[in-house]
Amino acid sequence: MAWFTFPADNLLCRCLGISITVWFTLLFVFIIMPAVLGVSFGIRSFYMRTLLKIFEWATLRMELGAKEKNQELYKPLRSEPEFEMADIFYFCRRGVESIVDDEVTKRFSAQELKSWNLLTRSNYNFRHISLRLTVLWGLGILIRYGVLLPLRVTLAVTGICLLLVLTTLVAFLPNAELRSYLSEKVHLMCYRICVRALTAIITYHNRYMIFSNGGICVANHTTPIDVIILANDGCYSLVGQVHGGLMGMVQRAMVKSSSHIWFERSEVKDRHLVAKRLGDHVADKTKQPILVFPEGTCINNTSVMMFKKGSFEIGCTVYPVAIKYDPRFGDAFWNSSKFGMVSYLLRMMSSWAIVCSVWYLPPMNREEGEDAVQFANRVKAAIAAQGGLVDLIWDGGLKRAKVKDVFKEEQQKLYSKVLVGRLSVH
Repeated sequence: MAWFTFPADNLLCRCLGISITVWFTLLFVFIIMPAVLGVSFGIRSFYMRTLLKIFEWATLRMELGAKEKNQELYKPLRSEPEFEMADIFYFCRRGVESIVDDEVTKRFSAQELKSWNLLTRSNYNFRHISLRLTVLWGLGILIRYGVLLPLRVTLAVTGICLLLVLTTLVAFLPNAELRSYLSEKVHLMCYRICVRALTAIITYHNRYMIFSNGGICVANHTTPIDVIILANDGCYSLVGQVHGGLMGMVQRAMVKSSSHIWFERSEVKDRHLVAKRLGDHVADKTKQPILVFPEGTCINNTSVMMFKKGSFEIGCTVYPVAIKYDPRFGDAFWNSSKFGMVSYLLRMMSSWAIVCSVWYLPPMNREEGEDAVQFANRVKAAIAAQGGLVDLIWDGGLKRAKVKDVFKEEQQKLYSKVLVGRLSVH
């Protein structure tokens, strides 16, 4: 009887082969080729507009449903208003929240949304308000995990594999000028494929002020994908610590054909060595500008925190860039203390899209009599103003480290002056 199964097995294999062929053909024609050529069919823009209309409808239904439930829940129980002890609980809660919700801690949590984007991670209650919203939410799960996630994983694997293979091949070219030219094209192509793997919709402003060789590009930092968001529009030399595993393979492949700077773990804390290598790089006008995120950690895209002064001590031209993400389509912030890299990328690839704006600002140089800290603060203020972000003086390192004793002593001295009456309190 076994021979009766052969036709069915052959038919199943043929159908599977045809499906895989059609899948990769569509990917190649509509995504990979446009990425190689640097063109767009406008599919992502249409997709974004459609999502906005769906979000608006879902938010309207949510508000109507919540209003009806609140009316049922808070029906008047007494004809005349009377004071009860429970009435003060709201004000007590708001007071405690104001104390806990300081301007530093809330920069390391997800940005709050005024509307619902049909993602469970943004609100755990909205989907239960009405049957229509529940059905729409369930349909969204099927689309994101059944269609978008496999598509994006395929594109990400394709982009990484091409980067590994092509950069290795380009490194064997003897002609330095040709090697540099092809390396730039390969990096751009692979970054554009990876951008499409996130369904990233990016708007670049002031492109006439884009960077040039022999400088440092500094930007506010929200997520590790900031790198490919910026590199999608131009090539940079990256700076970072040497890693192992897949990340280490990518680093070794990239440095073979381009002038990236990777430090060993023991070298990262050597400020003089880091400054020397950065200075040698920017002194060579044939090399691409260095991309640096001076905050040193990811902030939730609502503010810009203290810039480390190391990048501003070199004495070269600084090209500021402001990045602002639209949280309605997916929260791009990476809370590294809560999510690992793999789980974070899974969240990004299962979001609706990554939508952001990038502003290139006029190049800035250190002024006469200005020290590195003042220069860093001036650049930070320009980025915050352009991106609509809050300019904070606090160190982003407070996310993981304890408050420095110096800050504690300043507050203690201030309080002691109040106690002895040397400071008038208004």
